[in-house]
Amino acid sequence: MVESIARVKHIRVTPMKARRIVDIIRGKQAQEALAILKFAPQSASEPIYKLVASAMANARVKADASNTFLDEQDLVIAKAYVDEGTTLKRFRPRAQGRAFKILKRTSHITVVLATPDELVSNAAPTQKAGKK
Repeated sequence: MVESIARVKHIRVTPMKARRIVDIIRGKQAQEALAILKFAPQSASEPIYKLVASAMANARVKADASNTFLDEQDLVIAKAYVDEGTTLKRFRPRAQGRAFKILKRTSHITVVLATPDELVSNAAPTQKAGKK
């Protein structure tokens, strides 16, 4: 019944490092994903933890607005992906008057939570379109 989205943009984590964490939690229940992220040693796990918690809060607000019952145990991470953000370009002085470029990469992270019945209803039209 409920699908909620949470995004964070321009976060100072490289997309490659963030994708490692997002791949771990994709498809899991939201509560289980929070438990995994809480104890993951990678630095990208903290902002992703906050993002999943924000998506859960968005689902709660959306359910309250539409007067629907929401059991937070049912929420599943339907989609989670990391896009590359803007790159900050810095220069480092090197020997003999040269300068080396340093690229400080940023990420845009998106998490979509859905209830299982929402997943089934979204999957049905794509399967029909594939059979034609």
